[in-house]
Amino acid sequence: MYIADSWKDYEVLDASDGEKLERWGDYILIRPDPQVIWSSKKENPGWKKCNARYFRSSKGGGQWEFYDLPDEWSISYKELKFRLKPFAFKHTGLFPEQAANWEWMREIIKKAGRKIRVLNLFAYTGGATLAAVSAGAHVTHVDASKGMVLWAKENAAFSELPSENFRYIVDDCIKFVEREKRRGNKYDAVIMDPPSYGRGPKGEIWKLEESVFPFIKLTTELLSDRPLFFLINSYTTGIQSAVLSYMLKLALYDAGFTGKCDIEASEVCLPVRKTGLYLPCGCSGRAVFYE
Repeated sequence: MYIADSWKDYEVLDASDGEKLERWGDYILIRPDPQVIWSSKKENPGWKKCNARYFRSSKGGGQWEFYDLPDEWSISYKELKFRLKPFAFKHTGLFPEQAANWEWMREIIKKAGRKIRVLNLFAYTGGATLAAVSAGAHVTHVDASKGMVLWAKENAAFSELPSENFRYIVDDCIKFVEREKRRGNKYDAVIMDPPSYGRGPKGEIWKLEESVFPFIKLTTELLSDRPLFFLINSYTTGIQSAVLSYMLKLALYDAGFTGKCDIEASEVCLPVRKTGLYLPCGCSGRAVFYE
């Protein structure tokens, strides 16, 4: 398991009956979680007195119910700072379990001892981007949502990271990678966090099961002569960690990296304070290349 256990401003307090009780800085939220299929005694007072709760609709989607939550607030992860706000489909603008991957990539980048160019695809509000830049990398941050890219810029400024180490692109990730291939641009590391389903800025349709493997293979063609790592995340039900490992191995070996990298995959998890157990929150596949 890849465990995000270094947070101070975030924690899962409890989990029961399809929901998790979370502390985000000074605020307590209750959000649905499909992995929580068990029931346990709800002893934490936050279950009865939270700042906001997201209710899922039987017809799909859902809505927030606010009790005492500001429109926007912030939390920190070590030296990184993030703006948060509740928006559609239960999200807050940050996936705290990804801190497990942030720590992993920061250690690899720092140990490289050279300038590292990172490509972050489906980059959302920039958690992985900020983590890589804080370790000294230059990151090209790509997302089809102009709003998410703006949010990432604000997080970077909020964290006081050097602006010259960021390149922000609002574009369909597949089309961007195809253009980078034609231009001959190369990267030492790739991060991708593809959605289960999505549309690009011009209506391009993305379905993970149909699109992700060809896209991984395409993206391997952007790796430099001295690649460092390749990271892929998945939150799609049915796509297990072994599937990510299998796809990475096929794609990287076909690209000529047989015997030149170690590949593994596992669940990404958050500790639950009440039980000391771990809540699975998706999975990640990691490839580390030999120098």
